[in-house]
Amino acid sequence: MRIDQANGSEVVERILEAYGFNMQKELAEHLGIAKSNVAGWVLRGQVPGNAILQCALDTGADVSWLISGELANASKDTSAIQTVGKELHNLILANGGKKVVSRILKAYGFTTQKQLCEHLNISSGTVSTWVRRNYFPGDVVLTCALETGVSLAWLATGKKMIDSRFSSDPHQNKIPIKKLVGGELKDEGEWYVDIGLISDNPTDPIYLTSIKKAWVVDLALDEISNGNWLLKLDGKLDIYQVFLLSSRKVKLINRGVDFICSTKDFEVAGKVITTFEFE
Repeated sequence: MRIDQANGSEVVERILEAYGFNMQKELAEHLGIAKSNVAGWVLRGQVPGNAILQCALDTGADVSWLISGELANASKDTSAIQTVGKELHNLILANGGKKVVSRILKAYGFTTQKQLCEHLNISSGTVSTWVRRNYFPGDVVLTCALETGVSLAWLATGKKMIDSRFSSDPHQNKIPIKKLVGGELKDEGEWYVDIGLISDNPTDPIYLTSIKKAWVVDLALDEISNGNWLLKLDGKLDIYQVFLLSSRKVKLINRGVDFICSTKDFEVAGKVITTFEFE
C-alpha cells in the first residue's frame, strides 16, 4: 500500500495505540505540535510520513502495520536511537535534504537522482527541491524502508548501528572486496572477517585494496568530517585525507599532494573506518 493511500483516521488510531495514548491531545503534546494538526490529519484523511516514521522509531511499531494495519518485516532497528519525542523529531528534520536523499539512493542501489525519480514516478524538480530546501520526505523514507528492508533508523537519522547481517563468528561474516583500478571499483570476491576487529560498527562496509594499502570503507557514511574518505573527483574514486576548513571548504591530501576545494567539487562515496598498510 502506498503511504498516500492509507486511511488517515485509522493510521492515527494505530499511532495512538502504539504510543499507548487515549487522546489526540497526548500525541500532539508528545510530538510538540498543535492538537489541531492531528485533527487536520483525520479530516484530510492523510497522516504525514514524518509522524508515522517517528512513531515507528519511538515505539518499535511495525511500519507496515501503522500504515495499513497489516504486519510485515520492514527493518526498524532502533538500537542506536536514544532520543524520543520532539528531540527525535528535530534529529530527523536535521537529516533532510541532500543527506536523506543520499541514503535513499544507497538503499535502492541507485547512482543518480533520475533513477529515483523514475522509480517513484516523480519529477526531477521534486527531488531537487528536497535538496535545496533541506526538506525531509518522510513518505519516501517509509516507502524506501518497506521496499528495501534497509534500517528505518539509519534512513531517517543516518545514525550508525550494527547490521543484523554480522555476527561474532568470522566464518559467518563476509563483506565485498573491491579494488581501486583507474578510479573505479572492481569486484575481487569476498572477505570473511570478525566484525569485532573493525574499529567502528559498519552499516555497509567494503574491503578496498590498492598496491600498498587496504581500507575498510563504510559506504553508508556520507556526512563529511575530518578523516580519510572515499571521494569521487572528476569522475574518479580515490582515498583522500580530509581537513574541514569551513562549512564549504576542505583541504584534501592524496598521495602527498594537498589542495583546497569546495565540498561541491566532489561526491562522498564512503568513510574509511579501518586502514591496513603493507610492507
